[in-house]
Amino acid sequence: MQIDEGLRRRLVRAVAETIIAHGAELTELDQAIGDGDHGLNMKRGFEAVLADLDRIAALPLPQALHAVGMTLVMKVGGASGPLYGTLFMQLGKSLTEQPSRAEATEAFAAAIEAVKARGKSDVGSKTMLDVLAPVLAALRAGGDLAATADAAAEATGPMKALRGRASFLGERSIGHVDPGARSSALIVRAICETLENSP
Repeated sequence: MQIDEGLRRRLVRAVAETIIAHGAELTELDQAIGDGDHGLNMKRGFEAVLADLDRIAALPLPQALHAVGMTLVMKVGGASGPLYGTLFMQLGKSLTEQPSRAEATEAFAAAIEAVKARGKSDVGSKTMLDVLAPVLAALRAGGDLAATADAAAEATGPMKALRGRASFLGERSIGHVDPGARSSALIVRAICETLENSP
């Protein structure tokens, strides 16, 4: 599949509009175990991305991803800005303009490692990594990425938070889906559906 300006535009728009549409849900999840501002912060960040869509879509894929990441770092508050910014900027650093599936898989793996380093966290801590890592495994195995992401986000519910504000709650964090995991799942699904529906 050729990643041209039209596809870059559709991908960025789909991700941004999905997060904006789910802002209230993400805020509600974060009110249970965090600062209560994840949805609002992510919405603000992706509104800024959407406002800059013409410029971003016109850039080659690596630079477009870097631009998205920089916008999120600048506009999203809390831990989410640096973490999502790192994810997108590392993808931009690792990807070519027209990556193969294998190249995209390895770039995604590198981006996950960058998020781990930035957040000083790992899989099993009830964070976005608990969605990103299973999606990477599904990507390598040829599985259903969107379904994997959705299931992985739900699976953070029974987990005890080990990182971030939720970790201060200890056992009380159990029973709540992690908002960062949910936003990651939403992004994965938006990307998958856009690619599936592209000519």
